[in-house]
Amino acid sequence: MKKVLPFALLIVVLILAFMYPSVEVVTVKDVTIDTGDTAWLLVSTALVLLMTPGLAFFYGGMVRKKNVISTMLQSFVCMGLITILWIVFGFSLAFGEDKGGIIGDPSTFFMMKGMLGNATWSLMPTVPLVLFAMFQLKFAVITPALITGAFAERIRFNSYLIFITLFMICIYAPLAHATWHPDGLMFKAGVLDFAGGTVVHMSAGWAALASALYLKKRTDPQHTPARVSYVILGTGLLWFGWFGFNAGSAGGANALAATALATTTTASAAAAISWIFFDMLRGKKPSAIGACVGAVVGLVAVTPAAGFITVPHSLAVGIIAAVVSNLVVIWRSRTNVDDTLDVFPCHGVGGMVGMLLTGIFATKNVNSAASEGLYYGETHLFLVHLAALVGVSLFAFVGSFILLKVTDLISPLRVSPEEEAAGLDLTQHDEEL
Repeated sequence: MKKVLPFALLIVVLILAFMYPSVEVVTVKDVTIDTGDTAWLLVSTALVLLMTPGLAFFYGGMVRKKNVISTMLQSFVCMGLITILWIVFGFSLAFGEDKGGIIGDPSTFFMMKGMLGNATWSLMPTVPLVLFAMFQLKFAVITPALITGAFAERIRFNSYLIFITLFMICIYAPLAHATWHPDGLMFKAGVLDFAGGTVVHMSAGWAALASALYLKKRTDPQHTPARVSYVILGTGLLWFGWFGFNAGSAGGANALAATALATTTTASAAAAISWIFFDMLRGKKPSAIGACVGAVVGLVAVTPAAGFITVPHSLAVGIIAAVVSNLVVIWRSRTNVDDTLDVFPCHGVGGMVGMLLTGIFATKNVNSAASEGLYYGETHLFLVHLAALVGVSLFAFVGSFILLKVTDLISPLRVSPEEEAAGLDLTQHDEEL
């Protein structure tokens, strides 16, 4: 039955594709598609997709040689599985007609209906709706992939597929709806998340911590990274793709996109150097992995703030995030929490730092849709972000822990000690690096 069910579900999708061809053409008055904005979002969508293979190299280079392929495939497979789910009902759950401020009606864009013609998304009115849906898909793809670094080297591949399916439906889609839908609970409360610090990185970070606690320590948690060169390559791809992640979230080829690109560049650069210098301050040698991790932490932290803060303040975001995440990595290493690749200290903590700093540094002079932050003498936005941080953290952590338990009941999550010793490349995929 376990062998038959996955393919049977794929047959169901095939039948749905015949039953719902979604040929309806939508014509909306007074809507003009801007070719420049559309071109930029097409490029941004491709850039964000590139981040997932980049993440595969970033994570794959850090694990042991016997687990490189397995770790990389866990990222890569998200591009297939999450895409299918997104087309059928995932986009509707995140951006469909509001249901209580926390979820969308799954029938709104079921099988991508209503995507032909000149339909647009209300907050990106100059690009086709189908392009907005594909842009948002890439965010949904990389989020569960980020979690994989926490349970690397010890999870069954089939069980992983079940978990990320449940995560996308039960954690990611509600957070995306609540944060980015005009009728969403956090959107209406005034929470600012320009490109996913809350929706993507905090949710993945807390899920990573839940996963590390649930799956417990590896049999031999000490290891030497397989390919540092893979980590450097992955960081380059992530940094490159992140321009689509952040600048693309401006919704067009405009001044706000240029600002987001600038703040993204500077925060990452500052964080990379800060990580190295902080390591040197602690008596360590500057390392390639340290520089790469620092760069990614800067990218994570600036993501919620990219379109709301000035370029000088993005330097502050990068420096602060790098030092805080580095300290949390040190703390984590002294505990029994086996977060294999430090996903929670880097993505979870980086996302939280970015969310709080958005509440401090946001200004209307950068983005008229923003509220003034604490730095400019206003307390409301910071307090809203503080409350949202607590709520999102509890939701993502507790919800993920429950989903891990449910997955474990359906299909055991952890490989056997013998499989772990042999490596997941051979035991899960019959392949070797």
